[in-house]
Amino acid sequence: MRRLVILFLLLAGLRLILPLGDPGRGSQWLLTLGFLILAAYSVGEVAVGLNLPKVVGYLVGGMIFGPAGINQVTAEATAALEPVSSLAIALIAYLAGAELRWEEVRERWRDILRILTAELGLTLLLLTVLLTALGNRLPFLEGLDLISRIAVSLLFASIAVIHSPAVTMALLSETGARGPVARTTLGIVLVADVVVVILFTGALAIARVVAPPAAAGLGGPGLGTITWELGGAVLVGSVLGGVVALYLRFIHRELFLFAVLIAFAGVVLARLLHVEPLLMLITAGFVSENVSLPEDGDALRNAMERSADPVFVVFFALAGAAIDIDIIRQTLPLVVPIVVVRAVGLWAGTRLGSRWAGTPEIGRYVWTGLVAQAGVAIGLAKVAAQAYPDRGLQLQTIFLAVLGINQLVGPILFRRALARSKEAAADPVAVPAGAPGR
Repeated sequence: MRRLVILFLLLAGLRLILPLGDPGRGSQWLLTLGFLILAAYSVGEVAVGLNLPKVVGYLVGGMIFGPAGINQVTAEATAALEPVSSLAIALIAYLAGAELRWEEVRERWRDILRILTAELGLTLLLLTVLLTALGNRLPFLEGLDLISRIAVSLLFASIAVIHSPAVTMALLSETGARGPVARTTLGIVLVADVVVVILFTGALAIARVVAPPAAAGLGGPGLGTITWELGGAVLVGSVLGGVVALYLRFIHRELFLFAVLIAFAGVVLARLLHVEPLLMLITAGFVSENVSLPEDGDALRNAMERSADPVFVVFFALAGAAIDIDIIRQTLPLVVPIVVVRAVGLWAGTRLGSRWAGTPEIGRYVWTGLVAQAGVAIGLAKVAAQAYPDRGLQLQTIFLAVLGINQLVGPILFRRALARSKEAAADPVAVPAGAPGR
């Protein structure tokens, strides 16, 4: 009840203050952002009381106060706050890379690759078969012959198989989990981002040959472009990680502000150099953590982890505000089979892959951490929409509805799996981000 009263007071205060400012000015967007952070955090605390992950509360808070809800955070405000969301995901990406240590990668890389190969391959196959079978029921496949339908279905499936490092990091931070299930899941979602971009590029190339876009001259990135986006991201990220290590070695001051500067510089560099920003920052985090002295790397990571909660609130509240409930409701009969078949593919694929890796006990839980989607998937859906002006918007609409459901269901499943695997802290709420022993 206390949280509900706080929400009411926040909303009343915003509605009293907001009209006093000039519409469309930066001060209004900052006020809106402050309200959204506090409101989403309050909903997250309510979610904890219902034994749900905080992430779900942040998403629901964004949905309630966003355009799909009471529209206190308008679509215009959400668009204006996009740079804030980009900065938040940059911090999350760097922190995710810093969580990986070379010793762990060397120890687990065979397990990760085997599970990843099995779950991606099986999920991709099942989704392609399902979409092809649905055929004309899906707007973006209507009127296509069988071969073209398979090609476009493969394109959609190559986007739908992606996971969400942001959700994984948020749940690991909230629960304090650091066991084999948590570490294996984190490794899979980070590697999957790179693999799926390559899969998508190949699927888009096949689709453009088999089912050419109606408008000539439009399409996705070529082989040279995607090679630079990935290879350049690793190269630039390695250099950035080396610079961070030097700073930690010789200066070692104002680490939190320095972490924000790293994220901001990473976003700007990625845009200027046309490289994949998440991969670049993941690489930077990995390199800086493993090149720095242990005490230096721990100090920076702990400084970032202390700010993890506000960063996760910002990212997921804005993500929730972007979820369109009307689209989900209108496309529900088509979306539900896709969501279910994708989940079956993840479950069966991870079980198969974990048996192949000789760790069947991990396969019981890891698939739950792969359900949620965000980040790179939205970008790939936009590329597909640009490549196919006649069908791409319909494809993007269906996919965003799938993403909306998975984004809400995924964290709940993963939180319960971490609890059942006994890797989550007995009282997750009492474990602050960055606390020793996480």
